[in-house]
Amino acid sequence: EEMEVATTMTESEDRMERFETLTAECELLAKLATDSTKREFYLKLAEHYYQLARETRAAVATSAAA
Repeated sequence: EEMEVATTMTESEDRMERFETLTAECELLAKLATDSTKREFYLKLAEHYYQLARETRAAVATSAAA
């Protein structure tokens, strides 16, 4: 069971890092966008990935404390 928890933690941490990377990439695309519609789209997408990273970070912290 302990091994299972460690695997889940690593997967969650990897997912969190991926969401953080996607957030940064979307923010960059928003800055580079010349079209305001595209800029808004990437900003909203960045916010979505940011929230997913935040939720995953909270879940990792909760699991680590257990």
